[in-house]
Amino acid sequence: MPDSAPHSPHGEAFGPWLRRQLQRTDMSQADLANKLDKTRAAVSAWINGRAEPREETKARIAEILGTDLVSVVTRTTDVPISRPIRWHHRPAHTDGGREYGNAAAFAFDADLSVLAREATQNSLDERCDVRSPVRVHYTLHELDGAHLDAFLDALHWGELVAHYEESSRGNQKVSRSLRSALSDLSQERRLRLLRIDDYNAAGLTGPEYSDGRFAAVVRRQLDSHKVTAGRAGGSYGLGKATLWATSRFGLVLINSTLSEPHEGRTAGRVVGRLDLPWHEVAGEAFAGPAWLGEPDTEPEHEGISRSWWADDETLRRLHLRRSGKEPGTSFLIVGAYDASGATETLQEMHDKLVRSLADDFWAAMIGGRTAGPLLEARVTTLRNGETYLPEQQVDPHAHHPALSRALQAYLDGETVEELTAADQVVRADVPLVVSPLKDQGRPRDKGREHQAVLLLTPADDSDTRINQVICMRGNRMTITEQRPRDLPLGTPSFQAVLLAGYATGRAGEDVALAEAFLRASEPPEHDRWDRTEELTTTYQRGALARLKEFRSAIDQTVRSLVGKRDVTRSGGPSALRELLKLDTGAGAGGRRAQSFPTVRNVEARIDDRGAWHVTVHLRLPDAEDPWVLAPVAKFDVRSGGRPSVEWELLVGSETCRAKNGTIVIEPGVRTAVFSGVTNPASHPVRGGYARLAVDVPKARGGAA
Repeated sequence: MPDSAPHSPHGEAFGPWLRRQLQRTDMSQADLANKLDKTRAAVSAWINGRAEPREETKARIAEILGTDLVSVVTRTTDVPISRPIRWHHRPAHTDGGREYGNAAAFAFDADLSVLAREATQNSLDERCDVRSPVRVHYTLHELDGAHLDAFLDALHWGELVAHYEESSRGNQKVSRSLRSALSDLSQERRLRLLRIDDYNAAGLTGPEYSDGRFAAVVRRQLDSHKVTAGRAGGSYGLGKATLWATSRFGLVLINSTLSEPHEGRTAGRVVGRLDLPWHEVAGEAFAGPAWLGEPDTEPEHEGISRSWWADDETLRRLHLRRSGKEPGTSFLIVGAYDASGATETLQEMHDKLVRSLADDFWAAMIGGRTAGPLLEARVTTLRNGETYLPEQQVDPHAHHPALSRALQAYLDGETVEELTAADQVVRADVPLVVSPLKDQGRPRDKGREHQAVLLLTPADDSDTRINQVICMRGNRMTITEQRPRDLPLGTPSFQAVLLAGYATGRAGEDVALAEAFLRASEPPEHDRWDRTEELTTTYQRGALARLKEFRSAIDQTVRSLVGKRDVTRSGGPSALRELLKLDTGAGAGGRRAQSFPTVRNVEARIDDRGAWHVTVHLRLPDAEDPWVLAPVAKFDVRSGGRPSVEWELLVGSETCRAKNGTIVIEPGVRTAVFSGVTNPASHPVRGGYARLAVDVPKARGGAA
């Protein structure tokens, strides 16, 4: 009876599976043919997928490989062999080249907020099922005593000690950092881990060495390998370096559940990567990078540590166990820390992660009737396997209530054309002209217009930063914030959101063009829209001018919205109901100024005593006479009139001066800043119980 033709099994194809098993067991095709009493041509046909052996032959193959028939038939697992997991260190370059650290890691600060931004953005970019959000879980875990010893043993720490010691002897930045980390570990006998799990993400799919997600993250630098149809937030392939930069030891372990099988399997693909500087151990030079895995048996990669399919006990010992079978990846940062120095305790690190996730991804966590949330995020902290700080779900409405209200209204289709109440959201379109690509369009073609969406709502009482526009595209990660210029005097405090490209929730050619254009204008940090090499080399001349026009259009749209009418608020104090009011009535002799001062920016806060601190930035028109202004602070209480309060301090700046309770601005001065502090003793109620209004009329008898 001849061998059967190929078919589609549930597991891996028979040929690739058999080829790998022969390599793993150091058996050649000729060896297998001899043991089966078959020709080499028959075995070659199986390997190349032209045929499959009969069932009785498969049973004999299972016996020869030391496994069972089920494994040969299903091909969802490899033949068990005793290949020890070990560290493989890359040999030094034969041309004498040396790298004293991973240059990509220096592109960002080793800051927990940067890590949260970059890692979560990568998770969002790999969303698997677009009908459900990506779920990310950050787990801080501090180990000491026996728990620490058990983890280091599972990590094969003994194989690394000599490499760490030699790497720490240099004078480079990486070497000095390693010396400090090794010293602290030796003295304190304590280690902090940070695991980042994502679910409903693609996982590290693809082959071990050639193109794919796995190789892009584990084997390569500056390989973004995003396959999200132009919607990705990242584009440089640098963000993953923050994982290693946030490790004091340059060490990250990885466990991935794949969205598509590799070698017939999906769960438990594990590998470790270590980034060290060039060093020598026992007279042998090493380039720096090292990998924890199973020794490869392929001739071209023989001896290199490759990923392996770990069992549940190994995952437990390495603190890499995932919950459920949903695809995604777990990154375990060994020796996690915040290099900014702003956080040291577990509580501080926990809080910073929560705050960072809320600040950068609040918009991605909001869903409505027209679109669900893109992301869910939570943070947990453990000590020696026990809960130290309970799981905390990141709630965007709690951290950014006004901004969240604005986006929620847009997703629910509940925006208005004009604000009349404090809980409303007004919507307006902002044009963005996308420049043509250099190889497309006619000369002097200005480009294609895209309508971005601006959402504006009154600021919340708890907002510490007001009068800002949060700008985003793609997966609704915050890119930049813009403070509109030349706001009208008396502008009520507000919050605004600018949605561009795919963040609008729309589809179409203009949306795709705008998304690509803005993405090209972002630096590796993805924190602004400005000149980049990609922008100037990809788009026709005038691209930077289009961005400046876009920013100006945002400011103009905000000014038009906040100037339409006053907003009626109900209940509770707010930071400043009216930041400034300027009396621009006729001056001496009945002369009226041709134009009026405008407010560029206002900053206000309340100190521990209850005193209000106000700093006002003015833009002034040209005038022949000095401006003499008399700022008056008033409490806008819930009922009755607005009682005036005294200034405890009133000061000018380089362009103006305070004199006898007035602010004097000389002719020709176009910008001025003055500050004032109210006297708490003159407050009719506590500062936090009332709004503060600052009127800036001309002083009596003053020229202007």
